[in-house]
This record gives sequence, structure tokens and C-alpha cells, in this order.
Amino acid sequence: MTRYVIGPDVAVHLAGLEAVIREQHQLLAPTLFRSQLLSLLYQAVQRGEITAKEAERRLDYVRGLRIRLLGDRTLQSVAWKVAEQLGWPDTLDAEYVALTRLQADALITLDRDLADAVKGLVTVAPVDALS
Repeated sequence: MTRYVIGPDVAVHLAGLEAVIREQHQLLAPTLFRSQLLSLLYQAVQRGEITAKEAERRLDYVRGLRIRLLGDRTLQSVAWKVAEQLGWPDTLDAEYVALTRLQADALITLDRDLADAVKGLVTVAPVDALS
């Protein structure tokens, strides 16, 4: 089983494609994932990029994915250190990196800047690794 950490950007992308995730993959995300996902979809509706109905459909799709959400003390500690090491202004992205270091095989992100910044810390996989 391959374990991948995904962010809300990847989840929204997968929902738009109605992608089927292979059984041998396990998806992980930090607990902040839910709030970030909701905010990302809300913002897309506010900008007129998608309708509220489409946002709800994508939210339902993501809710149907088997994503294990984690956020314990160890993850928070590692996220703090990652953010410090990379000179980031906050720990949000660092939680995804920390979770990858602690429990996953690779991080999947659509954010090229994030992928480039963490290449030396974790393995970064393309989104098509899931299907």
C-alpha cells in the first residue's frame, strides 16, 4: 500500500475529474484539510469560477474519499521545525510536509513552489500517481 498526503488543491482537482483512486493507495491529510477544502471551494464560488451546486458536488466527492486525517502533538512539533527550517511565515504547508515525513511515502501537490521547496525533505509525486 502506498500512502500519499494530499492537500485541498489536489482534492478539488480530483473531484473535478471524478477520479477513481486505486485501492492500493491510502490518502492522508492533516486535520486542517477540512477547513482549507471548504474555504477553497467557497472562494472559487465567490470568484465565479464554479457554481455553488458544483462546489457542493465536489465537496461530496471529497467526503466520499477515504482520507485519514491526523493532527497529533508529534505532527505539530515536526511541522513547527519544518516551517522554521524553510523560513516559512506559518505552519500550514508544513503540516502536510510533516505528515509526509512521519507517515507517508510521498506528498502530492499542484503547487510547484511548494513541491520545489520540499524536494530535499520529502518525496513529491505527481497527481496521476493516484489513478
